Amino acid sequence: MENDRVLIGALIFLLLIVGSNVIMYGIVRGMVKGGGKSNWLSTLRNAFDKPKEKSTSQPMDELRKRMEALEEKGKKKEQ
Repeated sequence: MENDRVLIGALIFLLLIVGSNVIMYGIVRGMVKGGGKSNWLSTLRNAFDKPKEKSTSQPMDELRKRMEALEEKGKKKEQ
């Protein structure tokens, strides 16, 4: 009797999890395919991608400037 209750409880729990995942998938899929009325998801994605591009080039520029300064100091010491 107890095993039956545990099995039924586990089955209900699994159905709730699977059902909620299917509902969430449908909601997100509907938002992404929204028919062109609102492209807020792609706008949000582009907004987050742009700062990444800028932040990766800035440290490289800074590193290049430091390397050039060190090379100049090395050349001055050799002379």
